[in-house]
This record gives sequence, C-alpha cells and structure tokens, in this order.
Amino acid sequence: MPIRPEHRWLYPIDWPEISRIVRFTRAGGRCEHCRRPHGRHVAQLGTDGIWWDTTIAAWCDGRGRQLRQQPAFVALERIRITRKPVYLATAHLNHDPTFSGPRWRNLAALCQRCHMIHDGPEHRRRRWWNAFRRRALGDLFSGRYS
Repeated sequence: MPIRPEHRWLYPIDWPEISRIVRFTRAGGRCEHCRRPHGRHVAQLGTDGIWWDTTIAAWCDGRGRQLRQQPAFVALERIRITRKPVYLATAHLNHDPTFSGPRWRNLAALCQRCHMIHDGPEHRRRRWWNAFRRRALGDLFSGRYS
C-alpha cells in the first residue's frame, strides 16, 4: 500500500526492504491472519471470509483454518463465488508507524481483507476525532452550530 507523501517522514528510510522481508521472508508470501497467498486470485464466498485454498484443495474460514464441513450447496446457490486477487501489505499492529518494535514484532503481513478488519476501529476513531476537531474549531471561531 503506498505511503502518503505527508506521512513519509514517519517511516524509516529502509521501509521498502523491511516490508519485503516481513511479507515474503517471515510470512512466506501468505497473510499472517487468514493464510491467503499473495499474488493469486482466490475464490471466496460472500463477505464471511470463507475461501478456497488450492494448495490443500479445501474451503478455509476467515482465519485460514480448514472447514470441517463443506459449505452447504443451498448457500452456494444464493451466494456468488467471486475471484479476487490477494495482495499483501505490511501493517503496524499498534497503528504507530514510528515504532516497529524489537525484531519487527509490531509488524504483520496482511491481505486487504484482514488489513481492513484490523484497521477498522482505528479508522472509526480517526473519523470521529476529525469530525470532533472540525466542530470544535467551528464553535471556537463562528459560535455554536444550530
């Protein structure tokens, strides 16, 4: 995932190399949460995270564990099977890009789905904070909103 120019100064100079090592050496080219492989199109059912792993020829859940039972065919008729490409990105687990921790324990290789699930609460917090800040500035300079 590209880094915004205004946030570039938060990351270390060798960030591309660190990211590559985390994604492909440590994680082996798979998401560290759901085990989806990087660079392949993965068949998945709806939005519940169930996907087809071609290496073991079985359906897996959102955490990368093999399902004990195949998905019901009734559900397969109603839910579209979509094929989506998987791309890994290096995520900061504590949402602080200035600190990578000892031996990069704060970093994880995550696919798009897992990255958005992980960052969801932080995105909601930032969205609230920005709205709060705008209202506070409006109250400060132009009086209370009606």
